[in-house]
Amino acid sequence: MSRQHALAAQKANHILGCIKRSVASRSREVILPLYSALVRPHLEYCVRVWSPQYKKDVDLMERVQKRATKMIRGLEHLCYEDRPRELGLFSLEKRRLWGDLIAAFQYLREAYRKGGDILFTKACSDRTRGNGIKSEKSRFRLDIKKKFFTMRVVEHWNRLPREVVEAPSLEIFKVRLNEALRSLV
Repeated sequence: MSRQHALAAQKANHILGCIKRSVASRSREVILPLYSALVRPHLEYCVRVWSPQYKKDVDLMERVQKRATKMIRGLEHLCYEDRPRELGLFSLEKRRLWGDLIAAFQYLREAYRKGGDILFTKACSDRTRGNGIKSEKSRFRLDIKKKFFTMRVVEHWNRLPREVVEAPSLEIFKVRLNEALRSLV
């Protein structure tokens, strides 16, 4: 999978280079939509399947966003952790988590409910501190399965507040999830 991450980062860097060479303006209003529309989809394509497992792969992907935010005039002096916050962006790692939680909501609550019963094991407990729809992790002998989608998302899903998990629709869930994730920053 490291090769997949390297190819995605390389393609995103090429597009970012084209933007840098061909666009004269370095304003937020120009660079940010170009990055969001042309570069970030390469970094997020099929990320549910091949989500980075190793720190070197995560750093490789984040370097692309770091380079893009550094292109914006007025933000060059800020450190990387402050630039996305200033622009209203999540880090790519937090965006992957955001997408994972949305997919989990669809499996557990909405569109793919039948599939969710197969993928996720509901926790059998009368103690429901936090949200009322808790899942439990399966146990595996091998570490490789700990990075699967169903294992990655369970811990974060169980930590979400009740009002987020019990949202009546996907749109409301996304809004509430954004608020919950921003409070974690």
